Amino acid sequence: MLKQVLIGALCGSVVLTIGILIGHFGITKSGNSAPSWVKDVVKDVDEDLIQQFLSEVDNVKIQENLRELTKVPHMATTAGDEHTVQLMLKRWQDPDSGLDQAWREEYMVYLSFPDPNKPNKVSVVNPSGSVLHTAREKEKPYTSDQEDPEVVQPYAAYSPAGEPKGKLVYANQGKPSDYHHLNQTMDLRGTIAITRYGGAGRGAKAINAAPYGIIGVLVYTDPLDINDGLMSDVNETYPHSWYLPPSGVERGSFGSQFGDKLTPYLAAKAPNILIPGLPPIPIQPIGFKDAFSFLLQLYRLTVNHSFNITVMVHASGPSDRYVIYGNHRDSWVHGAIDPSSGTSVMLEITRVLGGMVKRGKWRPRRSIIFGSWGAEEFGLIGSTEYAEEYLTKLSERTAAYINVDIAVFANATLRASGMPSVQNVIFKASKQVSAPGLDSTSVYENWIRYFNRTSPTHGLIPSVGYLTGAGSDYAAFVHYLGIASMDISYTYDRSKTNARIYPAYHTAYDTFHYASKFIDPGFVGHQAVARTAGNVLIRLADSLVLPLNCSDYAESLEEYLNTAVSLYQEQLQAKNISMEPLKRAVSSFGKAAEHLDQVIHSSDLVRKINDQLMLVDRAFLNPLAFPDKYGYRHVIWAASSAGKPTFPGLADAFAKAESSGLSGDWDKVHYHLSVLSQAIDAAASILADVI
Repeated sequence: MLKQVLIGALCGSVVLTIGILIGHFGITKSGNSAPSWVKDVVKDVDEDLIQQFLSEVDNVKIQENLRELTKVPHMATTAGDEHTVQLMLKRWQDPDSGLDQAWREEYMVYLSFPDPNKPNKVSVVNPSGSVLHTAREKEKPYTSDQEDPEVVQPYAAYSPAGEPKGKLVYANQGKPSDYHHLNQTMDLRGTIAITRYGGAGRGAKAINAAPYGIIGVLVYTDPLDINDGLMSDVNETYPHSWYLPPSGVERGSFGSQFGDKLTPYLAAKAPNILIPGLPPIPIQPIGFKDAFSFLLQLYRLTVNHSFNITVMVHASGPSDRYVIYGNHRDSWVHGAIDPSSGTSVMLEITRVLGGMVKRGKWRPRRSIIFGSWGAEEFGLIGSTEYAEEYLTKLSERTAAYINVDIAVFANATLRASGMPSVQNVIFKASKQVSAPGLDSTSVYENWIRYFNRTSPTHGLIPSVGYLTGAGSDYAAFVHYLGIASMDISYTYDRSKTNARIYPAYHTAYDTFHYASKFIDPGFVGHQAVARTAGNVLIRLADSLVLPLNCSDYAESLEEYLNTAVSLYQEQLQAKNISMEPLKRAVSSFGKAAEHLDQVIHSSDLVRKINDQLMLVDRAFLNPLAFPDKYGYRHVIWAASSAGKPTFPGLADAFAKAESSGLSGDWDKVHYHLSVLSQAIDAAASILADVI
């Protein structure tokens, strides 16, 4: 049922975005002299200040942050969430290390919770109706953390209510191809599918199943995908190692759209309409020990007040430009790694920078906003509502967005994803940070050993991934606002494990004990991320010229183009569809980027250059390019179902046309080529000299 919940700011039903602004208003000006920012206008980033920042980042303080953040479960809008809200506000308003402004933004959002009076049940029965097995309603406790009464039972957020009963069928990962293959050999109507995580999104497993008449879906974490095949909690899994124990269940949001479900493209200030993309049939996650069971479940849906906390550091001069650093605050249970590793890092960065501000030692050239986003686990809600409410201001003023969600998956190496233009500033920052546990080795040097590629321009460099989906709070900034963004973390050695993610992900075992014993003993990985992300932040906020490299962007577009030509050109020519306009557009962008590089090194038109660098991604936005993909407007980095490392709209349109053979679908391929050509030409024109 839907329920209206009216809650005050001190109540537990809260999703909070926290922001911090640091600015020149806190600097004392002497006598009648010129404002202090005047002499700072031509100064570039202070390398000595960066070294001071790096030296002050304290792994012990990060550890204590995490200990405090994980004392109680803090699912969005619960009392535990309000506890973290108050903790963040207290830190960010601290007289010695706080920042200029800290406030909370409130949104009325549509969330999904299990009904504690009608717990979800999964049972296997024989033909006569006798129960053969009933799955655990909660995970097996190994420490007092798992026995906390506020640990929510495993459930699929946004699953509809229902009591399906039917024959169990195994459907692999619940992809469209899996159900299609099954349907070739059996009648799926009235069945319940059991699927494993991976391959398709959580909610997609049910969305893909419904057209075949399947009436319910179970999803479990396969030990081969997460545990390298280990299954016994006697001596193999947690609490003896980082591996998921048999009763562990990955919770999650099973909607396929990001943002509030009642207010598409609007800030959630009042309920409106329900958007599509929710599971059409009941779905329930279970542990691998219970993976042969089927589903009986009931749910409660409520409209809750959700909050973001926002803090700001004002610029040293009259700057109207922002750099935003964000991390979500809510978790499914204690959330030591997801998201509190990121929150503990953000608190340490703000402690160090806040201390510099309070002592009058520093103010950034551009204002900094720190966001503690609420209700991310329910579909990136807090950050998306913030982006929707402040769309115009953020679009016009935001230079870059840094996302540090899970700061530390493990402590082997750095991992980063982002727009190609941010690659260079991450490289520069990581070269100045020592790799934990390795003498005379930088984070950059260690990183290149684990993830690398050969660049036509730079040679062998670390691999930086692309933000092509909606896996964390960068989604609205990338896909909706077109802001240069990045996601930074430390991760594990993939040559030593096949785990698709850290094994306790979204379970009751993601606790301080788990993080400190198995993920990052000594919190040196956390410290390395804080130093690297903080270094990037200072450079983005304080450099005279924004450290965004459009030539690196041009290189990525060229790679996408080469892939598209090799995959599609021959068949497109047969359909009399030319790729030449796209080739010319990519070439034009490359020349414009090269010219801008030359201008940067020879011109004093700093504001003009910074606007060009800041706005280039905005040119790639097209609100009509993806009518069937809610929230996606960026024609280079939108999500794609084709699985090809090239332009997403073109790849999806080509795959559909190739499958159907319909002339109308080939017209859509032509359309996406035109969309791309126009967008890339527009981006090139932004980089050209201003007329």
